[in-house]
Amino acid sequence: MTAAPEQHTVLPPEEIDEDALKRFAAALEDTSSLRDGRAGLVGPDGTRVDLPEEVYAVLRDVAEAMSRGLAITVAPHNTQLTTQEAAEMLNISRPTLTRLLREGEIAYEVRGRHRRVRLADVLEYQNRSRQERRAALAEESRTTAHDGTADEIDEFVRTR
Repeated sequence: MTAAPEQHTVLPPEEIDEDALKRFAAALEDTSSLRDGRAGLVGPDGTRVDLPEEVYAVLRDVAEAMSRGLAITVAPHNTQLTTQEAAEMLNISRPTLTRLLREGEIAYEVRGRHRRVRLADVLEYQNRSRQERRAALAEESRTTAHDGTADEIDEFVRTR
């Protein structure tokens, strides 16, 4: 049995050939060149291994991000998280996560005396809360632009 891979971050090369990475990312987007509609890796000895669609999608996302000069972090996650792991993933405190669980914002199950949260539920909550924040900000911007209060602010408010 092999050990689970550790989390690691890959920085883009210092002397990056952005054009080559962009061409590579674009080639991954073009699925017409796939043999039998399947992506694969070819090793130095010519051996070809078919890639599952999920692995291909991750590789495509990595290439696209690196072509923009972004670093990539690869981190394995259990599909069942402890409350501490879920809180860290959401960048909130464990008591705040516990409150969200009690309020029904995130589904969970109890195993013995411990709560477990599905990774899919944490990611769904993260996306939903991000969309809600964006919608609230957009609404606030529309309201401010409509009622003219943005025009009244011409300098920083002095607080001290």
